[in-house]
Amino acid sequence: MLTLYGIKNCDTVKKARLWLETQGIAYRFHDFRKDGLDSALLEHWEAELGWEALLNRRGTSWRKLEESQRAGVDRSKALALMLAQPSLIKRPVLATPTKVLVGFTAEDYANEL
Repeated sequence: MLTLYGIKNCDTVKKARLWLETQGIAYRFHDFRKDGLDSALLEHWEAELGWEALLNRRGTSWRKLEESQRAGVDRSKALALMLAQPSLIKRPVLATPTKVLVGFTAEDYANEL
C-alpha cells in the first residue's frame, strides 16, 4: 500500500491525490497536521533523499521563521525544524514499497508506479 504524506489543503498534495485517484491507484493519506510525524520516519526519508531535498525553503513556513532559525541550517537543525513544523517539508512525500518520492509530477509518479 502506498502512503501519501502531506497537508490536506496544499495544492500540490491535492494534485497528487487527484492523479492517484484518476489512475485508480490505492493509497493511504497521512496528514502531517492531523496525524503528526515521528522522528524515525523523517530520518528514514532523510537517509534516502537527503535533508536538502526534504526541506522546503521556498514556502511561507520557511519565510516565517526567524532569521536565527534559518541561519546555519545543517542536517540536525533541519530535522529538528521539520519535526517541530512539518509544514517545512516539501510536499507531498509518497512512500512506495521500494522508494520515497518528494514533490509531485505526473511523469515521476507514472514512471515509479
